Amino acid sequence: MPELAPHVRTVPTNQIREITQAAWTLGDAVVLSIGEPGFPTDPHVLQAAIETYERDETFYTPNAGLPSLRQAFADRVNAQQGLSLDASRVYVVTGAQQGLHLAMSLTLDVGDEVLVPDPGYPTFTMTASLVHAVPVTYRLRPEDGFAPRVEDLEALVTPRTRAIVLNSPSNPLGAVFDPATVRALMDFASAHDLWVISDECYEAFTYDGVEHVSPLRYDTDHRVIVSHTLSKTYGLTGLRIGALVIPPGTASLIDPVMEAIVSCVNPAVQHAAVAALTVPQHYIDTARTHYRSNRDLAQQLVGEKGYPYLPAAGAFYLWVDVSAVSGGDVRAWCHRLLAEHRVALAPGTAFGPSGESWVRVALCGSRDDLVEGLSRLPTP
Repeated sequence: MPELAPHVRTVPTNQIREITQAAWTLGDAVVLSIGEPGFPTDPHVLQAAIETYERDETFYTPNAGLPSLRQAFADRVNAQQGLSLDASRVYVVTGAQQGLHLAMSLTLDVGDEVLVPDPGYPTFTMTASLVHAVPVTYRLRPEDGFAPRVEDLEALVTPRTRAIVLNSPSNPLGAVFDPATVRALMDFASAHDLWVISDECYEAFTYDGVEHVSPLRYDTDHRVIVSHTLSKTYGLTGLRIGALVIPPGTASLIDPVMEAIVSCVNPAVQHAAVAALTVPQHYIDTARTHYRSNRDLAQQLVGEKGYPYLPAAGAFYLWVDVSAVSGGDVRAWCHRLLAEHRVALAPGTAFGPSGESWVRVALCGSRDDLVEGLSRLPTP
């Protein structure tokens, strides 16, 4: 058969899926490698989707999504960030990953460079490769609390640099950028005329008085595109529903691009999303309490075993240093841990070269699974 396009071969394997699918195949493993919220979907969200099908509302929607959903997303962002965004700046997408692909398709041309965090979520690099751009990693260091350093970013800028990806609260790190850091990053982006693609999938989950600050607060010249999702916020991972906050006046320009990718999002899922966003937020409150409790417990357990870790200020992951046992190849060590002890952790190298000797522990499942899985870690 003919050869596949060469750029497809540059897309790296997602090591999170690799270890998780291996664990699922075993059938008896404790899976702490994937960010799958463990709560049942709220009945009113399901009912909204059911009623959509009962009305036989199974037709196309506008490319940008239902007006009611765009308004609901805008209301959430405005309430959280103290802004007054118009709903015309919200573009509904099929989950945050399609949103990331759309954002990069809109801002990056062939050969353009995009700055992506290391450690950072693997699809930042994967998606850049798919749109024929060049991902350039900027390192996040333990000694800086895994916050970006502007001086590091300055050293990476070239005439081909077109955008920077930010992620706070961070997957995999649980780090949350403070206002001064966000402002400095926006000043950097403005100085070099860069797009800012801000992944805010975990915006609902910060702890101990830490505030989530979006770059939108400092976006005076409309260079920020923000990715939101309901996958983590409401545990709707399989429904694939999210939104981009886009610069004003650009929705009509984005429509043809959306048409070429998926046309529009499933209307039943959109109505379910409206239901999630517009009722009292009990799900989020319950989930946040559960994740914070699991975070506290996990930090206690790995600390008692003697593993260093990054205290998680947000999201629902714990970043743990396993250098004392991983032997310089954390990916192989995670597979041995799974084979010998039936517990799956995400290897840090899934998130970039700087993740060597680290693992990501998902805190979003049951407390019992968390305790059992961490009890199986060898003592350093």
